[in-house]
Amino acid sequence: MGLNNNSQFIYSSSELKMIAQKMLDLAHVAGAVQASVDVTEDYGLSTQVRLGQLETSESNREKSASITIYNSGRKGFAETSNFESDALQQTVLKARDIAKFTKPDKFSGLPNKEDLEFQPRNDLELYFPWNIGIKDAVDIALRCEASALEADKHIKNSEGAAVTVHHSNFFSVNSLGFEGGYKQSRHTVSVAPIATRNGEMERDYWYSSDRNFKNLATPEDIGSYAAQRALSRLGSRRISTRKSPVLFDAPIAASLLGSFVQAISGASLYKNLTFLDKSLDTRIFPESICIEENPFLIGEMGSAPFDDEGVKVRPRLVVENGVIKGYFLSSYSAKRLNMHTTGNAGGSHNLRMFDNNSNAENNLSKMFKLMGNGLFVTELMGQGVNIITGDYSRGVSGFWIQDGQISFPVYEITIAGNLKEMFQSIVSIGTDEYRRGAKTTGSVLIETMTIGGS
Repeated sequence: MGLNNNSQFIYSSSELKMIAQKMLDLAHVAGAVQASVDVTEDYGLSTQVRLGQLETSESNREKSASITIYNSGRKGFAETSNFESDALQQTVLKARDIAKFTKPDKFSGLPNKEDLEFQPRNDLELYFPWNIGIKDAVDIALRCEASALEADKHIKNSEGAAVTVHHSNFFSVNSLGFEGGYKQSRHTVSVAPIATRNGEMERDYWYSSDRNFKNLATPEDIGSYAAQRALSRLGSRRISTRKSPVLFDAPIAASLLGSFVQAISGASLYKNLTFLDKSLDTRIFPESICIEENPFLIGEMGSAPFDDEGVKVRPRLVVENGVIKGYFLSSYSAKRLNMHTTGNAGGSHNLRMFDNNSNAENNLSKMFKLMGNGLFVTELMGQGVNIITGDYSRGVSGFWIQDGQISFPVYEITIAGNLKEMFQSIVSIGTDEYRRGAKTTGSVLIETMTIGGS
């Protein structure tokens, strides 16, 4: 076993595999018909500063071994953080005993063997260790916040700056012969400055996140841009209730993509709890709109050689020329729907929404001109999205666009509509693409929505 060091994994991948295989063997001895095992180790740190002072800082390290046992449609799950042999055996027996008392489900079980990935890719570059100490992490956070505070005399306060570092390694096996695992990382620097003028206070934020710390924006750039965003909100006004075009800024337009994914994901579909029920091969978007999924993009947040069940993944068009060509299904939800798994146990992989009618000149300024007069949304508040009905109502702030140019910032307003109608009335998607997590899109212009104001 490796040495205990806060800047590296304690367990090697081969040791995680050995633990996983031991649990699987114990499950078979205990009478399991089918079983799957996941063994994981995580380590990292997080630190937060505010107004030049350290507020919180901690290193973290966790490990877990979990097993799912299937017997005649009955499912039992148990987990432990103790990798000693006795603890592993007790965990297996606990899962077996739980399975005795659960209700049989004919759809429960492992994926079909032919769907499993027995030759996973190992070239996706998902792991870039950042073995940074607390002192250096604090220094980066301080630099980020200082850049925001020094950007303008009206930036006098801050909700703080943070640095988070995360590394993970896992290995999975199941009784159908699948075995696989990989290391991955995610690192983030963020700041949230507050602009003040004549008694008015406006907050905004910015961050940079990547698997590879070398790809992060500089602390100074993050801080100064966050300050610009906060300053731009000073002088915000209320506007009257009206109907008008709405342009979603690219970073928050990814939330529309997230709502779409939720609406065509397995649980929503087989429970009939979605406004996009039975929407396969149906045109939901304008003909020029496409959504692609690619799990094999090098170094990206949503990349993976297989899904959470060990099932094969592949690039595909989820929406082609406005038509839904595929759902997001695990093996369980696929069985419930009498369909085939899409390799989406655990979620979607690297989604990109784009407009075939957009060209390289269709940047944000061009989108303003295309809209003419309307609302440019830069922040969403609240959780007013009903996936069952598609009803959409969110608190927002942003800017009023007049004659294709920013006129003034706005606040304390809501926007409302229905997601199905919103998707169908997309006028254009800009080429000002922004990646938020595993979702990428440009700014999205909706033909009309209801704006609730004063």
